[in-house]
Amino acid sequence: MKRDETATVRVATSIAEVDAAAWDACANPDASCFNPFVSHAFLKALEDAGTVGRRPGWLPLHLLLDGPDGALAGAMPCYLKSHSRGEYIFDWAWADAYERAGGSYYPKLQCAIPFTPVPGRRLLVPAGPDREIRERTLAVAAITLAQRLGVSSLHITFATEGEWQRLPELGFLQRTDQQFHWHNAGYGSFDDFLASLASRKRKAIRKERAQAVAPGIDIEHLTGRDIREEHWDAFFAFYMDTGSRKWGTPYLNRRFFSLLGDAMADRCLLVMAKRNRRYIAGALNLIGGDCLYGRYWGAIEHHPFLHFELCYYQAIEFAIARGLQRVEAGAQGEHKLARGYMPVPTYSLHWIADRNFRRAVARYLEEERREVAEHREILASYGPYRKAMAEAEDTF
Repeated sequence: MKRDETATVRVATSIAEVDAAAWDACANPDASCFNPFVSHAFLKALEDAGTVGRRPGWLPLHLLLDGPDGALAGAMPCYLKSHSRGEYIFDWAWADAYERAGGSYYPKLQCAIPFTPVPGRRLLVPAGPDREIRERTLAVAAITLAQRLGVSSLHITFATEGEWQRLPELGFLQRTDQQFHWHNAGYGSFDDFLASLASRKRKAIRKERAQAVAPGIDIEHLTGRDIREEHWDAFFAFYMDTGSRKWGTPYLNRRFFSLLGDAMADRCLLVMAKRNRRYIAGALNLIGGDCLYGRYWGAIEHHPFLHFELCYYQAIEFAIARGLQRVEAGAQGEHKLARGYMPVPTYSLHWIADRNFRRAVARYLEEERREVAEHREILASYGPYRKAMAEAEDTF
């Protein structure tokens, strides 16, 4: 991988400094695989709502690659972080070890989408014969920025497998984790999907779905103009309930959801549950070019299996109806396996300034990658699909 000597790299301290069309031409040049989270509109909503900035500890330092003609030829969403919250690739133990050894782990430089564990390109360069050269130019510029800032480290989280394979030659360490995604095998209906499952798994899902709506619950799909402020009000109450229990202080505020709706309503899917003419639960998804991305869920009433219905089964039905290739249901959660969501690897890259600390982390990651791969293989063998179930039973 060569470096583009004819290009220049600059830093933008706000996404608003960047022309939206130019950013999106780099972030989503192919509408068929549109990723809403790297779009200018999504990142701007985070900044405009105040959920990203100096006070929240996510200071934007976006890298912009200008080509010889002055046009934007690549970009990298980057943030100066004063903590490790909202990342979903956990390095708390690294920070603790480095600081106990006398170092200062924070601040650090993070290439990521805030609060969003969605895999995708992080070096936003359109396809072309010089794509890898421009990727390298951006990555080298990110390392240079980290060095000039004097930070401990640079992290590129939820990167693509290709980025993960290409960047280690620059000194990045490789890390893996896993998520659970549902893949569309050309199903024509939800019943077609159920038919691909082992009998007892199929019966279990049907039973869960029946119980989820048994107490007179109605389910609505809302997108585009159908989403009004009253829906965001209701959903925000659900989000706050879940966020307060999981994180203590939820990352997003009410204004963010209005801004998201204003800018990306056609990309938003609210799956809302109503009982006695009152909304009681909801799940927010974002619609990509080939994928439905499950993001947030919450409820103000507890009903058995309603979480699975709104977040997993309704998402599968929507994806089948839209012809989407997969559903990504967020981070972690082995309970998703029984509901058709299979384990897939996720990738991150880590550049560490201190050589001694880098060697220690490298040794740790070597063992961690092996354990993650073994665990994923075991989980996959116990998937709910008929072939996987038959193979698992053969092991006894």
